[in-house]
Amino acid sequence: MARNPATKTAAKTVARKRVSRPRAQTVPADKDGEAAIASAAGRPRAAAHPATHPHGPEAFGAAIGGFLNSLSGLQLPQSKLAELQEQYVNQATALWNGAVDQISVGGDDKPAAPKPIGDRRFAAEDWLKNPAAAFTAQLYLLNARTLTQLADGLQGDEKTKARVKFAVQQFVDAASPSNYLALNPEAQRKAIATQGESLTQGLQQLWGDVQQGHLSQTDESVFEVGRNVATTEGAVVFENDYLQLIEYKPLTPKVHSRPMLFVPPCINKYYILDLQPENSLIRHTVSEGHRTFVISWRNPDESMQERTWDDYIENAVIRAIDVVQEITGAKTINTLGFCVGGTLLATGLGVLAARGRHPAESVTLLTTFLDFSNTGVLDIFVDEASVQLREMTIGADAPNGPKLLKGGELASTFSFLRPNDLVWNYVVGNYLKGEKPPAFDLLYWNSDATNMPGPMYCWYLRNTYLDNLLREPGALTVCGEKLDLSQIKAPAFIYGSREDHIVPWKGAWESTRILGGRNRFVLGASGHIAGVINPPRAGKRSHWTNEKPAVSADAWMAGATEHPGSWWTGWSKWLAGFGGAEVAAPRGAGGHGHKAIEPAPGRYVQQKA
Repeated sequence: MARNPATKTAAKTVARKRVSRPRAQTVPADKDGEAAIASAAGRPRAAAHPATHPHGPEAFGAAIGGFLNSLSGLQLPQSKLAELQEQYVNQATALWNGAVDQISVGGDDKPAAPKPIGDRRFAAEDWLKNPAAAFTAQLYLLNARTLTQLADGLQGDEKTKARVKFAVQQFVDAASPSNYLALNPEAQRKAIATQGESLTQGLQQLWGDVQQGHLSQTDESVFEVGRNVATTEGAVVFENDYLQLIEYKPLTPKVHSRPMLFVPPCINKYYILDLQPENSLIRHTVSEGHRTFVISWRNPDESMQERTWDDYIENAVIRAIDVVQEITGAKTINTLGFCVGGTLLATGLGVLAARGRHPAESVTLLTTFLDFSNTGVLDIFVDEASVQLREMTIGADAPNGPKLLKGGELASTFSFLRPNDLVWNYVVGNYLKGEKPPAFDLLYWNSDATNMPGPMYCWYLRNTYLDNLLREPGALTVCGEKLDLSQIKAPAFIYGSREDHIVPWKGAWESTRILGGRNRFVLGASGHIAGVINPPRAGKRSHWTNEKPAVSADAWMAGATEHPGSWWTGWSKWLAGFGGAEVAAPRGAGGHGHKAIEPAPGRYVQQKA
């Protein structure tokens, strides 16, 4: 159907505002770089509309100018600046002209169908059908790319550059128009469709999160520890100020004579290893015929705020090893440590080696650092000044005495390592759309934060992440002993996850250079948690193996073979070789002076931060 003359005249008027690409201009950078950045963010002639947009070039230029003006010791080469300037002007011009084409066509022509924006935050039709929203999203993505490229092009100290890039990414992710009700057409449509009910629900959920002290990533009301997570049957057979030791009920008529001890990370609850029966590594190990013990860490309160790394090694790791040996009568045991639990386990075994004791028949380390030379994004948080600040506020020498590192602080830090997935995704869903997050056991565990004693945390921060002394024989004294991890002669199964942003897999591989026994390294797909919790029944992902010696992680990977499915199967076969003879399964938990105290999962895991 033909348009009326008034509509055609208006459309042609708008069409005449199409922007021709101006010639890029290079402005020499002044002392602060502001003039050059203003030029880089310069808008095309006659493009008044995008320039005045809240995510447009002027606002963008001001943000970049302030960003570069705050830097110290970093420089952006003029050639790189000119290149990015020209790219930005060209792309901004094309973007504006494309937006004009969507709303101004002559005669009976129909506008072309909108193209997908190419970012899942803007995948809903509300963004595509609304030209203003689509333009806002596309201009934001252009600004974000340019800002990221500016950060990538900086020259100077590598650690400072990494910090700048991290800060830029935080800014870019926070500035997304999808995060704001006034700019999010999807949330606006839902508010209209529900007559404001979605906004009311969002405000209620926001207030609930303020009261509980953290952003809800899952429907926490669905889960209860001991009811539908951490349900593998067992009993607490020992406890002290640091831990409860859980022994699990055998699932086979016979068990290996040599028991298994799990040391989970003390910065989280142990039940990441026992979420649901179908994805429980603990249940899997028990079903393979291993008499299995697991440390359940106490969630420290103010009574424990003075405890040290040495305290945790002597009274937790070493004590747990002793109790397992006492209960089972075994001279040696199999051991497993996950993340910082693996660091604690290796330290404890190193102390015992210095004392002439070698209780481990085998050692399994899952996504664990022993060499902290490649810590990935976490490295940007650690330097002498930041460690000293921690020591002066919560450490052993704090003027007002040691304090706890609150679990919520660590949880927030880890979430902001992946802000789009673990922060802004839930801000939009929970608050702008008023949607309850879906029930997910792993995210329930992730929100169940734990505290750490300040002195213990500060020792760990300085001697590992900052000074990287754990790998150096004799460089550290722990529990009165000179530590040398090469004296741990037990065979080791070392696992890393390929997409791990907390323990990069090449950092995990470095443990093969440190431990003194026969080492096997296996690389799994996915990240820090999903890579580890990958049961064979799920048939997901893959893993890589390479039995030949390698001089580096890259060389190992070059000769590795990919296998479909879980790494658990290969680990189970490896572990069976160290289990010893099969004997009748015990009738009850504990023994030799250690009686069952209470059913698993026990009291300690119920304590909230």
